[in-house]
Amino acid sequence: MSDTTKRPSCLIVDDETDLTELLTITLERMGIKTDSADNVDDAKFMLRQRAYDLCLTDMRLPDGNGLDLVRHIGKHHQGLPVAVITAFGSADNAVSALKAGAFDYLTKPISLQQLRPLVQSALKLSEPQTPASNSTNLAFIGESPAALQIRANIEKCARNQAPVYISGESGTGKELIARLIHQNSARRDGPFISVSCATIPESQAENEFFGYKKGAFPSAAQDKKGLFQAANGGILFLDGVADLSLSMQVKLLRAIQEKKVHVAGAAEDEPIDIRIISTTQSDLSARMENGTFRQDLYYRLNVINLKTSALRDIVEDIPPIASHLIAQQASLQGIVAPKLSEEAIVALQAHRFKGNVRELECIIERALSLSENGVISAENLALPVSGNAAAQSTEALALDADGLPLPEFLENIEKQAILGALEKTKQNKTAAAKLLGVSFRTLRYRLSKLGLSKDDDKDLPDQE
Repeated sequence: MSDTTKRPSCLIVDDETDLTELLTITLERMGIKTDSADNVDDAKFMLRQRAYDLCLTDMRLPDGNGLDLVRHIGKHHQGLPVAVITAFGSADNAVSALKAGAFDYLTKPISLQQLRPLVQSALKLSEPQTPASNSTNLAFIGESPAALQIRANIEKCARNQAPVYISGESGTGKELIARLIHQNSARRDGPFISVSCATIPESQAENEFFGYKKGAFPSAAQDKKGLFQAANGGILFLDGVADLSLSMQVKLLRAIQEKKVHVAGAAEDEPIDIRIISTTQSDLSARMENGTFRQDLYYRLNVINLKTSALRDIVEDIPPIASHLIAQQASLQGIVAPKLSEEAIVALQAHRFKGNVRELECIIERALSLSENGVISAENLALPVSGNAAAQSTEALALDADGLPLPEFLENIEKQAILGALEKTKQNKTAAAKLLGVSFRTLRYRLSKLGLSKDDDKDLPDQE
């Protein structure tokens, strides 16, 4: 095999001779073999003749536009990344190209500082998929139609640079999805910077996102790198993007469109190469209507929209998710992972998880400490009693009151609950407190109040 055949190749589609020559010279210096076509028909012909590793196409061509070619490549040459060159300020064209399936876009006049990382990222898609050195064994668990669709979308998103907007309730795995996109993308060796937008004060937002130079203002004693610079070459994950102020939304929009940031105190804007993934629990459509979120920013962030499902809508996925969480917790504790009993599985699937997977994780962590003989029972889960069950329980207790005064009756119920928890936890007060959903100090106080403490009951050992 000759050296030429080993080189990656790129098809340049543009009818501007000067631009084609610039791209050709730049790519050849990067060790990339180039061919060129000046219209859509010639490009299609050349694509049939040989396989390319990348295609760069202008948006405006004599016999069509770049979107026609993007769609053609998506249909007939799947896996070939194609980047579209748009006129300066043509934000709508850039968004249209990404929605049509383009890997990324460039704006005229083309900056070589932006071209080179784009080309390098595109070529990585053809390389064997190897985990990033800083990656962990992440996985989106479940076999429901919703889970299967999310995994398919993660795979698609990993093959382009389009901004992704993930919506869904708290605890449904939005950041996990973002990390999986990063882990499987051409940016997998780059940083993944996660930021909670709600925690950044409005007065400091610009400096936090874009940084500043020493001396930019009186308190700027040294250069500060912003979040955009920290994420260069990787992904910037904006959690709660709706919490940004309108003035910050304008600056964010400009940075995304121009792929540059203005660093306070710098003479020129700084090119950045990042991908934006954003999330929010807010209804951005409603935010746009009431004027608290910019419509143009929404369309730039919402090029690809992924929606997560609440656990109550995917009950068939609860057992495998719970088993995965058990295995994780057991591994951290260095113990053999217990199994969920059939009754425990039924109880979990009947529970209405307000906190979704985050709530399930807390329940599993507690149940793991209470499990016995390698099995997590329904009792170990200590799930709150449902409304119907609570009503039935209250009715049953009322029948057993035997005419006792209400304080004594309630005191007996509390004693039975505490003694039952202590029995289940083998007199471990810390575990019993967790089971009852109270603090250890509260449990000790109630034990003393009810005459069940060590001083009053010699048969009750203190095993805290």
